[in-house]
Amino acid sequence: MKLNVILIAGLITVISCNDKKPETSKADEYPDGFPYGNVPREKPGTPLSAAFNRIYDGTYTGLEVASNELFSRFKYTPLKGFDYNNHDGTVSRRDVTKIIRHNGKYYVWYTHRQTAVPPDETGGNDTIPSRDWDLSEIWYATSDDGFTWEEQGVAVPRLEKPYAGWRSVSTPDILVYKGKYYLYYQAYTMMPGGPGTKGDDCPVAASMADSPDGPWTPSNKIVLDNGPEGTWDQYVIHDPYSLIYNGKIYLYYKGEMGGKPKVRAQGLAIADDPFGPFVKHPLNPVINSGHETALFPFKEGLAALVSRHGLEHNTIQYAPDGVNFEIAAISSLFPIAPGAYVPDAFLDNGNGRGITWGLCHFRNIRKSDGKSHSILARFDCDLSLDIHDPEMKESDIFNDPEINFKFGLSEKQRKRIQESKK
Repeated sequence: MKLNVILIAGLITVISCNDKKPETSKADEYPDGFPYGNVPREKPGTPLSAAFNRIYDGTYTGLEVASNELFSRFKYTPLKGFDYNNHDGTVSRRDVTKIIRHNGKYYVWYTHRQTAVPPDETGGNDTIPSRDWDLSEIWYATSDDGFTWEEQGVAVPRLEKPYAGWRSVSTPDILVYKGKYYLYYQAYTMMPGGPGTKGDDCPVAASMADSPDGPWTPSNKIVLDNGPEGTWDQYVIHDPYSLIYNGKIYLYYKGEMGGKPKVRAQGLAIADDPFGPFVKHPLNPVINSGHETALFPFKEGLAALVSRHGLEHNTIQYAPDGVNFEIAAISSLFPIAPGAYVPDAFLDNGNGRGITWGLCHFRNIRKSDGKSHSILARFDCDLSLDIHDPEMKESDIFNDPEINFKFGLSEKQRKRIQESKK
């Protein structure tokens, strides 16, 4: 009897197995080729090219630009409220901080140069700036709407000798930490580009205040110095940019490696106190491109606008750990030296929401006339998890042809082309 039960059970098992349809191999998911219509939301088992593996395996937050939260085009608006002395080169504003909101107003700090004459890059002195950011102070302005600004005046003047910053203070950024306000900035102790310098070598200094309106008290010490001789950042520590992340102060900065051409990259230093000590990350540089630092919390990690210089210029990058950045989007017409409004820059809540607008600068205005200066402008974008603006997701930009013709061949290039035809 027991044997019969076993035989019947085995027979039922064989029959049921034979009734099952053979499972489709995931590798045969699309045997006729990649499907028409919407791109599959999940990575198919079908063998894919490197290009399509990047779509599914990279840091893209969407499968096309319309759904990629870290893709945006950028749009620009002139600002109201700033005077440039008829653009004669004696007044310049550039290199804004990130923007904060306090008591119903937006605040921004920036490099402000007001000199008797425009910069002279062939040589400066105690009254003639050698660069647009030489002999500068840090000023600030406030706004109700981000379009019209009211200049409030100087926040951090040039420091007294021998403290770093006696020659010029420039390129600031703002940190709000435990109810206090901190401004980080490049602090020059010599003329930028002057004799004996290797580029614009300067350390980072800082000032502190109880209110965004000041008064600001300088630390009178270097909070982030150049690297030791032979290291990538031995001459250049620029664009300090601060965020609160993982319970610590993350200070990003730009460095510059020698050679021709120079290679610009970005590093990270971390501290428990706004005045340091800051410890440089062992994986520095953490971003291999970009001329300025511009980052913001996004989801659990940090995103970065990487513009102008390097193999990965004009990209938006993302690092879930704030260190190991990967390209998340490629765009164009990037803002120069952007300082975004980052409402959650100091919340450290692991739920970064992104950015939608900020300020930037346009440089070399009237440089051909010997009146070089920079002006501030507003940029808007959609790099936010909280809005969806289809116009900002358009990747096909049609410029007036005159814009392209302004970037035509140089005389040297035309001569080379003509000679190659002989």
